[in-house]
Amino acid sequence: MIDPFDDIYFMKRALQEAQTAFDKNEVPIGAVIVMKNKIIARAHNLTETLNDVTAHAEMQAFTAAADYLGGKYLKECTLYVTLEPCQMCAGASYWTQIGKIVYGAREEKRGFISMGTTLHPKTKVVGGILEDDCAKLLTRFFIEKRNLN
Repeated sequence: MIDPFDDIYFMKRALQEAQTAFDKNEVPIGAVIVMKNKIIARAHNLTETLNDVTAHAEMQAFTAAADYLGGKYLKECTLYVTLEPCQMCAGASYWTQIGKIVYGAREEKRGFISMGTTLHPKTKVVGGILEDDCAKLLTRFFIEKRNLN
């Protein structure tokens, strides 16, 4: 039997958050945190809105999930994010002890993989889920930004 709540299902929810960021003129990265097939946190980039370089989608999602659970550890949770987390977000994921990270598009220059950032030893990682869709939204955003300037 096919599980309707698979990585693709939840990445589509993260993409909805990315679209919300796009609509707010924020870099379109979205995230959801899932526990036992239930979304417990939704977030998107808010760096422009909040004038805060740390207001990445993942950071917003970690805060919302910890608030929902009433605790700082997310061991039983999965982070779905449309772009490979940066060093800052990967570092924060270490401290949350998140169980799994699923990302869409790779971030070749500033992603945690190319930066060599250490994740929590128990964190599993899956990449490339809806990679094309995630990358296309980012590309569209930056093309439109360049054309406006």
